[in-house]
Amino acid sequence: MAHFAKIGLNSKVIAVNAVNDEDTTDAKGVEREEIGREFLEQIHGWPLWVKTSYNTRGGKHYEPDGFTLSDDQSKAFRKNYGGIGMIWDEDKDMFYSPQPHNSWTLNLTTGEWDPPTPYPDTQTGGKKDSYEWNEGTTSWDKVDGQIV
Repeated sequence: MAHFAKIGLNSKVIAVNAVNDEDTTDAKGVEREEIGREFLEQIHGWPLWVKTSYNTRGGKHYEPDGFTLSDDQSKAFRKNYGGIGMIWDEDKDMFYSPQPHNSWTLNLTTGEWDPPTPYPDTQTGGKKDSYEWNEGTTSWDKVDGQIV
């Protein structure tokens, strides 16, 4: 089963459709994106469809359980699954989420947004502390009373 993101205005993903393998393969049984795109265009009358990998996030491919890193990283496709609300960048050949804060920069390896200061790795009473981003100071503020 292949997944295709429907691309709307401003390159945002507005829907995702799953397509059966037989509707994406050529006469030799080779899966081809253009065949799936043409299939969806005929059904929906919408011209902008881009194949996406359900098990790819952060530039890595995971097993269907969503937690185990796949042994076959050649399946990592377009950095992230192109879910609804994601942005498709044809030039970078990747999906990424909208920028969460003006100070964060897009990591072209992972397709994720990096803060200017890494998330703190501190603990209180053996449990990880919780922080929230403060754009005014471009730093992390500890959230009192919350432990992850």
